[in-house]
Amino acid sequence: MQHQFNYELIKECSATHGRLGRLYTPHGVVATPVFMPVGTQATVKAMTPEELAEIGAQIILSNTYHLYLRPGPEIIQTAGGLHRFMHWERPILTDSGGYQVFSLGNLRKIEEEGVTFRSHHDGSTHFLSPEKAIEIQLALGADIIMAFDECTPYPCSFEYAKSSLERTTRWAQRCQNAMPQNEQTLFGIVQGGVFPSLRQQSAREIVDLDFSGYAIGGLSVGEPKPLMYEMLDCTVPLLPRERPRYLMGVGSPDCLVEGVARGIDMFDCVLPTRIARNGTVMTSWGKLVIRNASYARDFQPLDPDCGCYTCRNYSRAYVRHLIKANEILGLRLTTIHNLYFLLNLMQQIRDALQNNDFPAWRKRFWERYTLVDEENDGGE
Repeated sequence: MQHQFNYELIKECSATHGRLGRLYTPHGVVATPVFMPVGTQATVKAMTPEELAEIGAQIILSNTYHLYLRPGPEIIQTAGGLHRFMHWERPILTDSGGYQVFSLGNLRKIEEEGVTFRSHHDGSTHFLSPEKAIEIQLALGADIIMAFDECTPYPCSFEYAKSSLERTTRWAQRCQNAMPQNEQTLFGIVQGGVFPSLRQQSAREIVDLDFSGYAIGGLSVGEPKPLMYEMLDCTVPLLPRERPRYLMGVGSPDCLVEGVARGIDMFDCVLPTRIARNGTVMTSWGKLVIRNASYARDFQPLDPDCGCYTCRNYSRAYVRHLIKANEILGLRLTTIHNLYFLLNLMQQIRDALQNNDFPAWRKRFWERYTLVDEENDGGE
């Protein structure tokens, strides 16, 4: 069934700012709060689309910058759009490429018209403007597309952050002007660094432009977590209650719980798949570095409380053996586990919000999660 984009706020937690909702998109309905696995190159690393659906992925994110460079938006458009190209029938969100371009450092030059950058693949020169970012994302055919913003680094000066957020506002207006009337929907992005007054200025300016949803960018870029929470506390209350709120680039279990408690509806991050490939897994009590020698004869599941395919069938000792032997199955099993763990965590949060139990659930999470977290964070 086809849906136009809409956000429905179902329930709010009376003791926190947690929200239960639904996102309606042309490719299906998404229950929120939601974690979006990242499929940078039109694939979530090590996972088939069927496996993603089986573990509960409702929506995934793909990357405009990478797909622009390879294979190119014209190829994806000719294939019938990103959904058909990658065989994913559920919703897709594409970022604008802003974060990747601005992380290139001396490989890029920022001007008012846009950003000139050199490809990290072959050094070729490219130009990305707000209009070009929209054009690429329209060709990709994602359900939700993002405005082109300037991602403020951490640390930076107040003056830089202010100039950056004001450029982001101007670019957001240009993105809106470039959007046709079609089934795709455009989100604006709030910037402002780690300065409360600038975050609030940016939120007001972006909200005044009246987007279908609002993302908070420029966080989880190296600042301490308490500082990120402080920025959320001063920003989220300025975002419209009836629109979805998206915290970009955040995916550790503790940050998902605390983000929801502060009113965030959507999250994405490469963290679960990246650390999986390095032999680290997420558990209900914290990180477990499965590469460590202490697990060589440990025949328990990665997390005895987890119901994923990996934990139902394989031991820590076996997964460690695969990782140490550089076997592809090892990183597939850790990836399946980490993504399942986060998607299941979000389901637990939604259930707690539905049952008016989120504050107590959050307390239980922290009682367990902080108990042993650091003890499982050592090298071999």
